[in-house]
Amino acid sequence: MTRLPLPVPADHPAYEGHFPGAPVLPGAVLLDAVLAALEGGAPRPWQVSAVKFSGAVRPGEPLELVHETLGSGAVRFRVFSGARTVATGMLTPA
Repeated sequence: MTRLPLPVPADHPAYEGHFPGAPVLPGAVLLDAVLAALEGGAPRPWQVSAVKFSGAVRPGEPLELVHETLGSGAVRFRVFSGARTVATGMLTPA
């Protein structure tokens, strides 16, 4: 298992309209941050096999990505905010 910080700026523009007065990070933005962290600057094509968003992410919450690469090349991941799981999923190479 590998652990990485998952930086999403508190002033990310997606918070602005999602939702006014009670900003929450959209799942698509969180998934994009996961992909960027896994790719490490070298984009690779992934297929999202499964993803579950299980908690809201508010501006400024610290996030951590925990992931493991399986023998097939697929990546199982979990995103935490503190002790709370906010997303889980599986990515397979496309």
